[in-house]
Amino acid sequence: MLGTRSFYRERGALTGRARPANHGPVPDPERPESKDPSARPLDQIGTLAVQRVQLAPGLAHLEIFTLEGLLTLLWHGDPHWERCALMGGGAMGGLLGPAEGLYHDLGLALAEREIGTIRVDYRKPNDLNACVLDMAAAGDLASRNGARAFVAVGHSFGGAVAINLAGALKHAVRGVVTLSTQSAGCERAAMIGDRPFLLLHGSNDELLPAQSSEMVRALAGSGELVVLEGAGHLLSEAGPELRERLGRWIPEVLGA
Repeated sequence: MLGTRSFYRERGALTGRARPANHGPVPDPERPESKDPSARPLDQIGTLAVQRVQLAPGLAHLEIFTLEGLLTLLWHGDPHWERCALMGGGAMGGLLGPAEGLYHDLGLALAEREIGTIRVDYRKPNDLNACVLDMAAAGDLASRNGARAFVAVGHSFGGAVAINLAGALKHAVRGVVTLSTQSAGCERAAMIGDRPFLLLHGSNDELLPAQSSEMVRALAGSGELVVLEGAGHLLSEAGPELRERLGRWIPEVLGA
């Protein structure tokens, strides 16, 4: 497992001696945290220090301190696994995901397939560029420990984060899942290309109608849209179906 000391050794290499990135930088290079577009995401957020606590077997809590805020991660599984799901919340942040803790339950289930899960609580929720960079930094941390293939998952505002992450990390992100996604910020969904793209939306969403996901699918030019009958924005009514469907879909996309 990743230990605090081992990561601090890696952190010491973030001053210009880090290994070359195996994926492209995250936009936007005009933002303060992205002044060096050649830097890896962990460098771009200006990591000052990292604190890690093992909450339970197979579940670690990491706090990454930066001048732009605190990036909090919950990491399920062995950090050295080659496959990883990156999961982000909505415009208010958070770590549980929709459907009464979907992200936690998926983290436990995917670990049984030797797929890691990193749940991301953003430094600056509702700031799209910063949140994409946060999720990319989580992927960068995983890649430094051996991860090579990712699925990006996002709820509501997080759907735009997941889509833009797929555009930024073209070769590393193998598939995208959006849950009750907004359409704002998804204008570049066509960047997903022919990669697997699953959109899940409740028919009774009280904040964002299912047409929002329909619009995003149209922008992408591909993808599978599933409208969950009777489910609202938090998708609580479809919890069992979501767990079963994503518990199959994510391993299939990652080849597990």
